[in-house]
Amino acid sequence: MAENSGRIAVYAGSFDPPGLFHRQIAELLSERFSEVVILPHGPREGQLAQESLPIHRAVMADLNFRHLPKVRVELRDLEQGNYTPHCDYRRLLGCSDSEIIHVVTVNDIRGGQTGQSRIHLQWHQGQQLWNEGHFIVVHERRQPVDLKDLPRKAELLEVPLLVDSYTIRSCLFDDNHEAAGGLLYPEVASYIRRHGLFRPTPPARECVIQIPEPRVRFYYDPQNAESLQLIEQLSRYEHPDPNMIVVVGGDGTMLRAIRQHWRDRIPFYGLNTGHHGFLLNDKSRTDICQHDLRLYQLPLLWVEMIGPDGRQWGDLCFNDCWLERETGQTAWVEVSVNGKVRMPKVVADGMLVSTAAGSTSYARAMGATPVPFNAALLTLAGSNVLKPEFWHPAILTTDSVVRFRNLDPKKRPLHGYLDGVSQGLVIEMSVRVSNIAAVELLFTREHDPVAKLALLQFPQFCD
Repeated sequence: MAENSGRIAVYAGSFDPPGLFHRQIAELLSERFSEVVILPHGPREGQLAQESLPIHRAVMADLNFRHLPKVRVELRDLEQGNYTPHCDYRRLLGCSDSEIIHVVTVNDIRGGQTGQSRIHLQWHQGQQLWNEGHFIVVHERRQPVDLKDLPRKAELLEVPLLVDSYTIRSCLFDDNHEAAGGLLYPEVASYIRRHGLFRPTPPARECVIQIPEPRVRFYYDPQNAESLQLIEQLSRYEHPDPNMIVVVGGDGTMLRAIRQHWRDRIPFYGLNTGHHGFLLNDKSRTDICQHDLRLYQLPLLWVEMIGPDGRQWGDLCFNDCWLERETGQTAWVEVSVNGKVRMPKVVADGMLVSTAAGSTSYARAMGATPVPFNAALLTLAGSNVLKPEFWHPAILTTDSVVRFRNLDPKKRPLHGYLDGVSQGLVIEMSVRVSNIAAVELLFTREHDPVAKLALLQFPQFCD
């Protein structure tokens, strides 16, 4: 069938995990429609939680549907922890002028002729969608379809085999790796293995891996002559389809690389040509295919902001975010944690939230104690705090939501920053760990971030 301009196929599901057959369906849909949107849905009221954390579902979805033309993965439901009803897809996607086509399986429409299908019984406004919506019904070649069960506007999409996520999970739970491997896209299978997903034990946030055949994308500062020399030494590894990102520079270079490329969902390996280099390895470790590498999965922060004009926006950061005074007047900030006002009025130069990985930078300069960079903690700190008197930086769990509110935005304006990137004037800032954004950082055994942390906390003095 020829491409239909302005028609968007929305393929929603748990994708926990996504399989080769989900990818095949998306590829077939891309031949019919102008765009295919993959929508891993959030928690639905009254239903059990998904097997995997949102971050793992987000990564697996991005990996499974990568490199497919006209296919994109929409992660807003996972980030916000929402379940968007099918009738609201047009609003979610912001495509008021396009036709939405709902992708379903034959099991979803079975019983449709008597009004007993899943669409009728489980979808919000299901009867109206049945009568007015457009559907693609996916079915196996050997699976009969009762045409009387079809909605009024429906097309059939035949596939050789249809395997759902439950079947794949069952193979993984039963340690039937051979069967599960045949149902999974290789990159997804690799991710599941290294993080220990779908096992009786909790998923791992760190592991030891090898990359015997590195395929590299480089990220570096072209103004740094030492970085250019290292890139030249490693140029033989450069590849258009990378399995790792090599970052050459300092911690600032790594932060910029993470912000730009976190959604590539491949590990970052840093080589330090800067200063401290807490997020990078020693620049001499260019033999990346000849040794074990320790991999850590570390979260990003999701930050939502409100400007003085009422504009609302959000963005991600890896190290830290903060508000600081714009003028000579001290900042007056209300600080809330998990919806409860903890400090009604902080008088200071500014307030900051950092991840554990960021606790060695600006938070440390504010007097916070650095924590192990892979710890499941956040740091709340203030700059030159006058009131409350003697207040010290606080440690919070990663399920915390921190909110800063400017108590006097006209007289005491505050400037917002994410990883040092200016956000302009901000009157409110809400911070939490992202549900969908994380990065995998690689370190050699010789580069021990914990040892670097020890040097910070126990400085060596000469006799």
